[in-house]
Amino acid sequence: MSPLEIKSLIVDVPDFPKAGIVFKDITPVLANPIAFNAVTEHLAKLAARMKCDAVLAIESRGFIIGAPLAQRLELPLHLVRKRGKLPRAAITVRYELEYGFDHLEMHSDAIRRGGRYLIVDDVIATGGTAAAVANVVAQQGASVEACLFLIELTFLAGRAKLGDVPVVSLITY
Repeated sequence: MSPLEIKSLIVDVPDFPKAGIVFKDITPVLANPIAFNAVTEHLAKLAARMKCDAVLAIESRGFIIGAPLAQRLELPLHLVRKRGKLPRAAITVRYELEYGFDHLEMHSDAIRRGGRYLIVDDVIATGGTAAAVANVVAQQGASVEACLFLIELTFLAGRAKLGDVPVVSLITY
C-alpha cells in the first residue's frame, strides 16, 4: 500500500480537540492491518539507513507507531511518557504548549552518553514535543539521528524547531 493510499484512510475531524483545529485521525489506518503494516514497512525502510541504538516513542500515539518499528528494526524501545507515569527514576523535560507548559519523562537509564536515537511520533505539528525530547537527548550527551513521523503538518513549520535534526515524515499536509 502506497503512502497516498494510506493518506486516503486518514480522517479529518474538524474542531477537535478545540474549535479551529482539524485533527488527523489515524485510527482508520490502525484498524486496517494492511495499511498499518505498510506504515511500519515504509518507516522501517526510511529508518534502516540510519545508525540508531534505540527508538524513543512519544506518548501516546507514538507508542503505536514506535513499537512495531523498533521490533522491525530490532532496536530497543524506550517510552517518553507524561509526568508521573513511569515506575522508576526518570528524566523530566518541561516544554511549551500553545497556552502554557507540560512535562514529559523517560527512564533515566534510557539515554546513554554517546548513543544515537530515533525519536518517533505519529504527527509533527508545531514541533515542540519532539524538540523537547531532542534537547533532553543532547543534554544527556547523546544524539538524535532523526525524528520520524507518520504525518507532518508542514504549514505549522514544526521541523524548524528541530534545527539540524533530520525530520522524516511519510505523509505531509
